[in-house]
Amino acid sequence: MNENESLTVTLTLENDEELECAVLTIFETGGREYIALLPLDENGDNDDGQVYLYRFIDKGEDKEPDLENILDDEEFERVSEAFSEWMEEQDFSDIDLNDIE
Repeated sequence: MNENESLTVTLTLENDEELECAVLTIFETGGREYIALLPLDENGDNDDGQVYLYRFIDKGEDKEPDLENILDDEEFERVSEAFSEWMEEQDFSDIDLNDIE
């Protein structure tokens, strides 16, 4: 992958709808790995700045990683704070941190 390409993943939502997302970052906090995803529309854009945070489970070289919802409020707060700190180090002025889900 060259430097200008962005990595994307396809999420399958509870209603079986598929949603293409750009991977913003994979980061560690509290001894676990997490992933921040930016949902994209059919044109590959994100107009609302909404970001999804999930637990990231790496299953090894030849296997697809798993994503898990973060259900614990304390864990979610810790992950949101770590992601916000990462965002402050980046230049993503069009992402609204108040819309983190």
